[in-house]
Amino acid sequence: MEHNHECGCGCGHDHGNEEEMTVTLTLDDGSELECVVLTIFPAGGKDYIALLPIEQTEEEEGEVYLYRYSETEDGQPNLENIEDDDEYEVVADAFDELLDSEEFDELTDGDEDEE
Repeated sequence: MEHNHECGCGCGHDHGNEEEMTVTLTLDDGSELECVVLTIFPAGGKDYIALLPIEQTEEEEGEVYLYRYSETEDGQPNLENIEDDDEYEVVADAFDELLDSEEFDELTDGDEDEE
């Protein structure tokens, strides 16, 4: 049986006809990193995006990148670094709460909950 699921997220479920959204980040050193969009969520009156790198080294395993998210007038996504420590804390807490919610578990766990 051929398995074409190449997201590397370890989610364990078949995405079927769902098309995963991916984003390519250009890092400070000029290298590029392809990431799967986990979710877009509100925090502190703004929208943020959570990204999971497709290929991670052992040191980065499980590392999620958080950015301020908006869309341009023509609907193109716009990501901004979160420079303020207090803002980042609010966003990280909101993302943690999202991870704890059953709704997000249903989106990410797929059939890992099989008994």
